[in-house]
Amino acid sequence: MTDETLPILYVPDPRLRKKARPVAQGDGDAVRALAARMLATMYAAPGIGLAAPQVGSDLRLIVVDVGGKETPAPMVLVNPEIIAASREMEVREEGCLSLPGQYADVERPARIQLRWLELDGTKREAEADGLLGVCLQHEIDHLNGVLFVDHLSALKRNMLLRKLAKELKARESRD
Repeated sequence: MTDETLPILYVPDPRLRKKARPVAQGDGDAVRALAARMLATMYAAPGIGLAAPQVGSDLRLIVVDVGGKETPAPMVLVNPEIIAASREMEVREEGCLSLPGQYADVERPARIQLRWLELDGTKREAEADGLLGVCLQHEIDHLNGVLFVDHLSALKRNMLLRKLAKELKARESRD
């Protein structure tokens, strides 16, 4: 881990279940520094999204990049909120940096409309669908203490969490 990256919290860390607080005007410098380190952490993981609670911060801040290595398109969203969602649903496989190696099909709205602030305070609003829409919903869930496994049946969720606990324990014994 370099100075630029941050440690990622794993389930069952209780900080992943806390609702993040809105970024306030006085948080500007800290948020810019945190956003840069979150992007570095996300790319190093590697992942396509990361929420501040996943690195131990209680701020409503997410970073995403679904552009891929050839066409990176990093986005930093401060205080993001979903203001509308389609009735049409779509199922996609999801994973999470806080649940390494665990994947499951999750049903979410196919399209969302969201509102957020840029790092410079500019207000933005946009529609998102496809991979970007899913990624944004997943990361905004983190800001509310919700994990992708919470969208699964109790049986599937418990199987996945038991498997993760076993893998993390095995990883710790190797280290």
